[in-house]
Amino acid sequence: MKKLLVACAGVLMTFSLAACSKTVATTSGGKITESEYYSSMKKTSSGKAVLEQMILDKVLEKDYGSKVTSKEVNKQFNEQKEKYGSTFSTVLSQYGYTNSSFKKAIRSNLLLEEAVKDHTKITNKMLKKQWAKYQPEITVAHILVSKKSEAEDIINQLKADPTYANFKKLAKKYSTDSSTASDGGKLPPFDNTDTSLASSFKKAAFALKQGEYTATPVKTSYGYHIIWSVKNPGKGKMSDHISDLKKQIYATKEADSEYMQKVVAKVLKGGKVSIKDKDLQDVLSNYLSTSSSSSSSK
Repeated sequence: MKKLLVACAGVLMTFSLAACSKTVATTSGGKITESEYYSSMKKTSSGKAVLEQMILDKVLEKDYGSKVTSKEVNKQFNEQKEKYGSTFSTVLSQYGYTNSSFKKAIRSNLLLEEAVKDHTKITNKMLKKQWAKYQPEITVAHILVSKKSEAEDIINQLKADPTYANFKKLAKKYSTDSSTASDGGKLPPFDNTDTSLASSFKKAAFALKQGEYTATPVKTSYGYHIIWSVKNPGKGKMSDHISDLKKQIYATKEADSEYMQKVVAKVLKGGKVSIKDKDLQDVLSNYLSTSSSSSSSK
């Protein structure tokens, strides 16, 4: 209910005070008007946050709206829907979203990504630095067991029959990873930007050529793994991966809160924002100086 009120407040904040005369609610003690509701909400941090986001969305839409298509929004929406399956609606509800508002949030994020691209000059030095970390997207399967001796025994069984078919059979029989064992231990594809897998696991996986498996057990906090490389296209040449490298650089920038604050500040400064309500002239103070925002409203 609280999130619903905040969302409604965002809509109300677009009205002028003169127009706020409708009744929002009635009680035995009297009515609550839009004007009263607006006056109350604008004093709260949540109300100011809604206005801040609305202003940013307006400016981003004007500057980058033509670069974000409905097709891209729907693609990301459907990816999340597929990821969560039957629990998707529940997850959306838990975060205060409807299908429509979630799509709007996705669009806002894509617009912000365009702003990052626009305000980030990628140099050859940056590309070379990212290349040193780069690994292409690979697919592996693994067998997880609790003891090193168990892992070594499974590796010996693989040596006797070093085929992927045998690996999948062994995974189904021995792996304690219940989420992947039934599928022969196969994991979702990942690259060097992955943060969910242990570093020792990734290092061993990236070192394998397609069709190879780890000759010794790989230890992580979960136990001991035997890893099979299902698909590994190889790192190749830097010139073949410029697009991927740029995407990774942009993603790194987007994860940097200090950098993002500077980008948003530049976007808002170029948006010629004018705050008409004197009580809200500091709403963008995290990005713009109070003097600049107040002077623009005169």
